[in-house]
Amino acid sequence: MKKIDRLRYTGAVAAVGLALVLFGSGVYANSKESSVSDESAEADQSEAEDDVEVIDFSDVMPPADKDTYAGAGWMETIDVENDDKGTYAGAGWMEAIEIKNSESDGNDEAVEALAADEEKPQTYWGYTNLGIAHVDNHLNIRQEPGEDGKLVGKLPKDAACEILSVENGWAHIKSGKVEGYCSTDYLYMGSEAIERGRQVASMIAIVNTQTLKVREEPNTDSIVITLIPQEEELEVVEVMENGWVKFLLDDEEAYVSGEYVDIEERLGKAVTLTELLYGQGVSDVRVNLVQEAKKYVGNPYVWGGVSLTNGADCSGFTLSIFKKYGVSLPHHAASQAQMGTKVSLGEVQPGDLVFYAKNGSINHVAIYIGNGQVIHASSPKTGIKISSVNYRTPACARRFL
Repeated sequence: MKKIDRLRYTGAVAAVGLALVLFGSGVYANSKESSVSDESAEADQSEAEDDVEVIDFSDVMPPADKDTYAGAGWMETIDVENDDKGTYAGAGWMEAIEIKNSESDGNDEAVEALAADEEKPQTYWGYTNLGIAHVDNHLNIRQEPGEDGKLVGKLPKDAACEILSVENGWAHIKSGKVEGYCSTDYLYMGSEAIERGRQVASMIAIVNTQTLKVREEPNTDSIVITLIPQEEELEVVEVMENGWVKFLLDDEEAYVSGEYVDIEERLGKAVTLTELLYGQGVSDVRVNLVQEAKKYVGNPYVWGGVSLTNGADCSGFTLSIFKKYGVSLPHHAASQAQMGTKVSLGEVQPGDLVFYAKNGSINHVAIYIGNGQVIHASSPKTGIKISSVNYRTPACARRFL
């Protein structure tokens, strides 16, 4: 399909047509002898010809390679992108017209595909109307648009959401499994959200094998620290030249082979605070402890810290939570693992502590919250978060309640 974006058809073309007719009738044909024999008539004609003004039509005559005519004139294809003029015709400018060539140039499908691409909304990290939490710790997501709305989730600092609508200072959003409302006072939106996203987006490695070995150094001769299950997400620190990936295993660096992970750039998402269903025999104090711990999701990780709001490390977090329920714990994960009552990993209940090890030594602790999940102060990058209990291989579990 050829598109003729401008049709130049000058008013002078009429003169061209007239000239062609006169030439064809022999009025100006110099190659033929005149049949007029009368000398006076011949003299009159000579005088008349002397008075004729010679007009140069070269600027309106079709170039040698043009074969498209309209009446007594010709049409010329003009590139609209480089010509913002209309098409001259007589005393005015004509509207551009579209003409379909009878012979397809074979680009129909390409043109249609291009048009379809132009119609698609632009996305950023999978969001078409991006919003990013503009808070120090986390942004509350409520079931209804108002401060008294039920809390249904939390959007951690710099985590992203899809903004579905905005009304009266409240945004209807969706992030991860959470949908609800949050105040627009605490959201980056529009171009500010895109710019913020470029600053804070993280590289995530997603495990694509059933069980992935995590090593202390980037080679297969290094010892295996732990095992990570399929689809678990790792916080990438560096993709190395030798094909290995350095990542954060809680607050320590570790390595996995790049062959067994898929890497993509991603923004954080909301965490759901929907009440969990607990099994029989779970006491109210356990349920209350879990709900209390979940209040601090998104708060910062600080090595050596014990503050639930200003920052804590893994054992500082468990220490401070259990202190609220009359249980005194030391500020050391390995020491906490020696206290309480040992339980098998298959028997853990909400409120039990789950411990993780490196090279056989306990180096991390989390609180089991039910439904195969734990809450813990993970790393300076993520702060207090909820993870799968098997996000790395658990070493043991202890009961204190």
